[in-house]
Amino acid sequence: MSEYSVSDSLAEVRSEIAEACKRAGRNPADVALIAVSKTKPVSMINEAMEAGQTLFGENKVQEMCEKSVELQDTGAVWHLIGHLQKNKVRKAVAVAAMIHSVDSLALAAEISKEAARIGKVQDILLEVNVAEEDSKFGLSVAETPDVAKEIAKLPNLHLCGLMTVAPYTPVPEENRKYFSALRQLAVDIASQNIDNIDMCCLSMGMSNDYAIAIEEGATYVRVGSKIFGERIYTTEGRV
Repeated sequence: MSEYSVSDSLAEVRSEIAEACKRAGRNPADVALIAVSKTKPVSMINEAMEAGQTLFGENKVQEMCEKSVELQDTGAVWHLIGHLQKNKVRKAVAVAAMIHSVDSLALAAEISKEAARIGKVQDILLEVNVAEEDSKFGLSVAETPDVAKEIAKLPNLHLCGLMTVAPYTPVPEENRKYFSALRQLAVDIASQNIDNIDMCCLSMGMSNDYAIAIEEGATYVRVGSKIFGERIYTTEGRV
């Protein structure tokens, strides 16, 4: 066991998720916690699993694959939440239960091809750069519906919803407008009743703002530092 208590941190996050759901009149069972384990050792992931956590998010394909081998047959479920390059798609599809970061039709087509090769239907989310930050990947709000329609035609993919990475801010309330906009975009796309599109999943909210995201409809929250301890800041903020 590490000196840092992953189990205590997990309990605190789960409590805050429940409180946010109560405020929003939502069932906590409708919000899945993704423990973002990037850069963290397998020993800490094991601690999380001992505390009942099975869903983990990784930013890098190679790290996800290596950890999946070390933790095979443990029940760990892996979601890829970081940017995916086309040359890493084969490895990603082999491991990831869901890919959150699909940001182009070309990438989706490559995922479809690799999923077909192994007889898998790959769950994906479209990444939307709602805040229009130059440092972030993702589709614009305006182009997302048309891209979604084209992706829906691809075999071996299931488009489950949308994802966004909101700006890092010391004032979480400032991100409410981005979460609200993503939810409305999902509603708009769902209203078109396109085959093979299911807008039931909204992946939004990280360690500093996941309570706000839940109040605005998040079904996945991606929490790293509040579970595993602080990490180094990057141009993409922290999780």
